[in-house]
Amino acid sequence: MSAADFHRPVLLAQCLELLDAAPGRLLVDATLGDGGHAEAILERTAPDGRLIGLDRDPDALAIAGARLGRFGARVHLEHGSFRDLGNVLAKLAVGSVDGVLFDLGVSSRQLDTPARGFRFADASAAGTPLDMRMDPGAGETAAELLARASEAELETWFRNYGELSGARRLARTLVRTRRARPLRTTADLLAAVGEARVGGGRRHHPATLVFQALRIVVNDELGALEAGLEAALRALAPGGRLVVIAYHSLEDRLVKQRFEQEERGCVCPPRQPVCTCGRRPRVRRLTRRAVRPTEDEVRANPRARSARLRAAARLAEAA
Repeated sequence: MSAADFHRPVLLAQCLELLDAAPGRLLVDATLGDGGHAEAILERTAPDGRLIGLDRDPDALAIAGARLGRFGARVHLEHGSFRDLGNVLAKLAVGSVDGVLFDLGVSSRQLDTPARGFRFADASAAGTPLDMRMDPGAGETAAELLARASEAELETWFRNYGELSGARRLARTLVRTRRARPLRTTADLLAAVGEARVGGGRRHHPATLVFQALRIVVNDELGALEAGLEAALRALAPGGRLVVIAYHSLEDRLVKQRFEQEERGCVCPPRQPVCTCGRRPRVRRLTRRAVRPTEDEVRANPRARSARLRAAARLAEAA
């Protein structure tokens, strides 16, 4: 497989700098994908830096494994979610790491493979199953969720995770539609979105937010991110770096708020004169504002346009 066939890593130079990738470091790529970030990390940390890579997608692990094979024992790959990072490190008898990278969202390869069910191109919609699972061997598909969810659940998902105007109207349409026929393909869902007249007046396809919401629910993306951030913070050695690239506002907001909270430490009411919670700051933020891709990077890789990077360093006194 040539380099042109691989998913292009986003904000690569910034990631390497903020991770402080240097020889001898032990780093974790918690969302391995095609291995682009991992490959650059291993090159930057030569000759003795090591990397642990995780991914929920077995196909991604196979592709990245072939790509990273030249690094030999310096790289170790595991099938799993970043929410399981603590268990993975315990299994490997690793006490702490020097950095963790999260590159959230769906890879270009997953988007470009119709059978995975992440895309909604009209030309292939009739043959695209409503799957959307990051790990195709685990959990419910989008079709199964749409078949069993109540109207109230559907409305909540589209409002909270898609920030979709018309969430109630779409939920009602889906419930009415599935009474007549199952929702099995992208074409089925697109027809319901069109009938409900939601998502109009936007720069992107009307179904974008609908698919985003369903993907978040299918993969429990926000719950996994919360658990993953905590697992990463616990795993970091003093001075270790946590770098997160998010692609939609819900993820980015969660990361921003978590970093602010961990830097602040104390969670007592503002008017309380003496701290009684005992919480101390765990991190120092390395990015006060989200780092965005340059215009040149977006031109070369349009899927980078929504990327937002935030980073923090673990404080020694709180470790």
